[in-house]
Amino acid sequence: MSHEQASYLELLARGAAAEAYDRPVLLAGASGAGPETLASLEEAKQLALRVRAELEGRRRREAELSALFETAHDLAGLRDLDAVLRAIVQRARSLLGTEVAYLSLNDPAAGDTYMRVTEGSVSARFQQLRLGMGEGLGGLVAQTARPYVTDSYFDDARFEHTRTIDTAVSDEGLVAILGVPLMLGSQVIGVLFAADRRARVFEREQVALLGSFAAHAAVAIDTANLLAETRSALAELERANEIIRDHSGVIERASEVHDRLTEVVLRGGGVHDVAAALSEVLDGTVEFTDTGLEAADVADGRAIRHGDDWVAAVSAGGELLGALVLRGRLELDPVDRRTLERAAMVTSLLLLARRSAHDAEQRVRGELLDDLLDAPDRDPRLLRERAARLGADLDAPHVVLAARIDGSGTDGAYRGTAEGGGAERGTVERETADRRRLWSAASHLAATRSGLAAARDGGTVLLLPLGPGDSAADLARQAARQLGGTLRELVTVGASSPVTAPAGDPGPIAEAYAQARRCLDALRLLGRSGQGAAAQDLGFLGLLLADPGDADGFVQRTIGEVVAYDRRRGTDLIHTLDAYFASGMSPARTKDDLHVHVNTVAQRLERIGRLLGPDWQSPARSLEIQLALRLHAMSAAVAR
Repeated sequence: MSHEQASYLELLARGAAAEAYDRPVLLAGASGAGPETLASLEEAKQLALRVRAELEGRRRREAELSALFETAHDLAGLRDLDAVLRAIVQRARSLLGTEVAYLSLNDPAAGDTYMRVTEGSVSARFQQLRLGMGEGLGGLVAQTARPYVTDSYFDDARFEHTRTIDTAVSDEGLVAILGVPLMLGSQVIGVLFAADRRARVFEREQVALLGSFAAHAAVAIDTANLLAETRSALAELERANEIIRDHSGVIERASEVHDRLTEVVLRGGGVHDVAAALSEVLDGTVEFTDTGLEAADVADGRAIRHGDDWVAAVSAGGELLGALVLRGRLELDPVDRRTLERAAMVTSLLLLARRSAHDAEQRVRGELLDDLLDAPDRDPRLLRERAARLGADLDAPHVVLAARIDGSGTDGAYRGTAEGGGAERGTVERETADRRRLWSAASHLAATRSGLAAARDGGTVLLLPLGPGDSAADLARQAARQLGGTLRELVTVGASSPVTAPAGDPGPIAEAYAQARRCLDALRLLGRSGQGAAAQDLGFLGLLLADPGDADGFVQRTIGEVVAYDRRRGTDLIHTLDAYFASGMSPARTKDDLHVHVNTVAQRLERIGRLLGPDWQSPARSLEIQLALRLHAMSAAVAR
């Protein structure tokens, strides 16, 4: 073996480039070697190049097998699907020597295809690309389930070009693209791509290699789906097992509460005994309440969430009697909710039984109030004895309330017009039922407040004691709210001025009832149905309703702050206020009448505004203030 031939072995040993194999032949020719020597070297060169190509192929196949082995290893320990797909795309790009590789998946729900993983991409538009099924090179691959390659994407007419895809491919600068399908059985679920920003030819071995990576990617996706389904199935089984365990415990509790409630009823227990038994069974605190309830707060026949509590309505015949309130349980399963609802039903039966026992007492209360209204000359001693038996103290101050349901009258009139005589009879029956319900609720309210109630004049009249710190208006508002919540209707309540001692002098009660009725009618005419008020709440209109009129109280409520300020400071803001209204609310004319500077008038008016409130010059307020000024002037003249 000559020295020149040995140099090829050296080139093979150090993995020289193919161009370096021409050098020994060129050097031999330059040194004057003969034709036989040159021919021998050329033969040695060709042999060395074949050996080099074989070695390169072996190294490439070794790298490919190593990459496929690593991918298979990734699949065996699959934890993160995105990480496995990213590794597949990276290895495909490296082994095929392309500038870009990417993987797209079909989205059956959206009916399109989206980019899942990209490697080597620089365009945000390309990375976020979504395209319709069947569009672009990927659409052709998905449609035929075969690999496709294009040497020049924009010049290839075999697939459908769209502006969206072409713009994204142009942004990325891609020219040559190879795509192979991701198959699950016979279904194409996506496409794996390798691409260059220059024209190139993909060899058959490279197409096969990318197909192998695509098969691994499909397996990874299928494995991940199976793992997700397995985890979901295990979770469902665990939840089902928990439900079975919970239901078993709940059924035991339901059986226990049934026994406990039966025992309570049989031994004559009351609603609070039911609540105590339920507290133990439901592992919370259960209370019965019949106050502070609004119709919107509870649902008939159902236990509902109300804030942090659970509430079950206690009702009968459409009337809200109260509610069972469960505290300390943020969540209730269906069986426990049903238990609470059944306990509410038992409570309603107990309340109805108790109510039937109290009906006689309520009738007696109504008869006593009727006597106070219609026969004021009765013996005060007998009135006191009858009241004492009912727990009422008629020597304390009381307020007369007139109440009426304001929901049925208009509705009934409409039905009568639309449906004729039959509807009129239905309206009468409805109004009769409403009056009965109102009387029942009012009687219950009167009994709880140590008062009296009676049905009268199509509505209800109540005589309630006036507690410390209470006013007639307070009682009217409380009664309207409580009666309305119980009946789930708009109940309007008018109140009289306080009656000092009804037992000693029953005469003023009839006059107070007439005053309460006038106040009730005024509320309805003013569009304030469903509210409660006394005459003093209605401004100067209250002077017309009250008999006798509370003139001093009206003056005090309207301009009392200004009068008190003048008295403390020695000022005369009342005179300024009077002159201001007399001049047509003109500061310029007011300063002429008072002989002061206009700035002085402005300062006084500002002080008056702070005392009376920002709306003191509104039409309604100014009318009341002017009337109060006149009454104040009349009172001052009488005093002089």
